Amino acid sequence: MPGTCVIGMQWGDEAKGKLVDLLTTQFEIVVRFLGGANAGHTVVTGGETFKLHLIPSGILNPDVMNVVTAGVVLNPQTVIGEIEGLKSRGIAVGDNLMLSDRAHLVMPWHIEEDRILDGADVDGENIGTTLRGIGPCYRDKAGRSMAIRLGDMYRTGFRKKVEQVVTAKNHVLGLQNGHSTAQLDAGAIIEEYSGFAPYLEPFVADSTSYLLNAMETGRRALFEGAQGALLDLDHGTFPFVTSSNSSGVGVSAGSGVPPRWITKMIGVVKAYCTRVGGGPFPTEQENMTGQHIREEGNEFGTTTGRPRRCGWFDAVAARYTARLSGIDQLAVMMLDVLSKLPEISICVAYELDGQRIDHFPSQLDDLRRVKPIYESMPGWGEDITGVRYIDELPSQARAYVSRLSTLVGCPVGIVSVGPDREQTMFAADFAALA
Repeated sequence: MPGTCVIGMQWGDEAKGKLVDLLTTQFEIVVRFLGGANAGHTVVTGGETFKLHLIPSGILNPDVMNVVTAGVVLNPQTVIGEIEGLKSRGIAVGDNLMLSDRAHLVMPWHIEEDRILDGADVDGENIGTTLRGIGPCYRDKAGRSMAIRLGDMYRTGFRKKVEQVVTAKNHVLGLQNGHSTAQLDAGAIIEEYSGFAPYLEPFVADSTSYLLNAMETGRRALFEGAQGALLDLDHGTFPFVTSSNSSGVGVSAGSGVPPRWITKMIGVVKAYCTRVGGGPFPTEQENMTGQHIREEGNEFGTTTGRPRRCGWFDAVAARYTARLSGIDQLAVMMLDVLSKLPEISICVAYELDGQRIDHFPSQLDDLRRVKPIYESMPGWGEDITGVRYIDELPSQARAYVSRLSTLVGCPVGIVSVGPDREQTMFAADFAALA
C-alpha cells in the first residue's frame, strides 16, 4: 500500500521537515495537507539550511512531486516568495509542484482580523497566533459565505466576490476597532491578486483527483503533517491550538485521500518538549535546565523567531497523541541536545488533585493543575553528533530512547543527533539494541 504519513506528536517544531526530506527518496509524491504559513519546516542538507512554510519539504528532491492540498490555506504572496527563494538557490520549481484549486486564500482582511480580533490574550496568556491570518481564513472557510479559494482567482466572479467581502469586512473591522482601522480597498486587493494569478496558474490543479488517481495506481505518497498533534483543533489543548486538525485524524480530511490508502504512521518527537505561546505545559522548565535546552537546541521559531518554552519529555502526552494518530513507529529527534545534562527526567504520569493519573486530561483547567511525576535517568555526558550507527550510541543514550519507546508504546525506528541529513540513524527495532 502506497501511503505513509509523518505526524508531529508534541506542540510542533519536532523536526518533521528534516525527516520528510530524508524519506522522500522512497516516495514519488510528498503531500502537505493542512495549515498555512504559520508552519515552518527547517531542512539542512549539504551545509545549507532551507526554511519552508507552505511548499512541501520534498521540493529539495528533483524527482518528487509536491502537492499542496485543499486542507491548506494559502497566502499567494508567501507562496510566490518561497518559490522565488528556492529558485534563487538553484532548486527547480515547476512541474514538480501542485497547488490545489480548492485551497482557501489568505486575504488582506484575514491578516487585519488576526491583528485586531485574534491577537488578544486568553486568560492572560497569548494564544500563540503568528498574526498571518491563518485562523481568520479557516474561520471564513467554515462560515463559507466570505471564503475565497485559489481556483476562484481564475473565475469571472472573483472581482464581485472580493467587493462583497470587503464591504462586509470593513463594517466588521470598523466596529471592532472603533472605526479607526484603515478601510480595505477592494480595487487594490483585486489588482494585487490579479497579479498573483498568472504566476501561480501553472501550479494550480485539482489535487484531490490527482491523489486519488495516484493511490489507485499504486504510486507511493508521503503525507507531511504541520504543527503537532497537541495543537489539533478538536483534540489538542484547546483553545491554545492551531486552526486545523494537526493530528493523524486530519490526514484524510485535508488531503482527500481515504484512510485505507494511508498504511503507515510515523510519529515524530523531540527527545524533550517545547511549546510556543500560551497554554499549559506540565513539564516546562523555567530554570537553567530550560535555558540550557533552548540554547543547545536553538529553540527559536522557524516562522516567528520567538523563543520556545522548553521542558522534559512528557510521555503521558506522547502516549495520548500516539494513540490518537495511530502511530506505528517513533522518530526521536534532537537527542544530541541532551548530551551535556548529567541527569535527564521523563514525565511518566501526572498527579491531579492528589491522585495519580496516566491519561492526558481533556479539559484545560485540569491540565493546568497536574503535577508531573518524573522518572530520572543518567545522562551520557559526551558529544554524539558524530555517531552514525545506533549501536555506537552511549549505553545511557540507548537506554533513554528505549525507555521512551516503552512509555509511549511504539517502537523507535529513527534517531537523529543533529540537523543534517547524515546525522540520522535508522533501526527496525531500537529496543533490541538497548
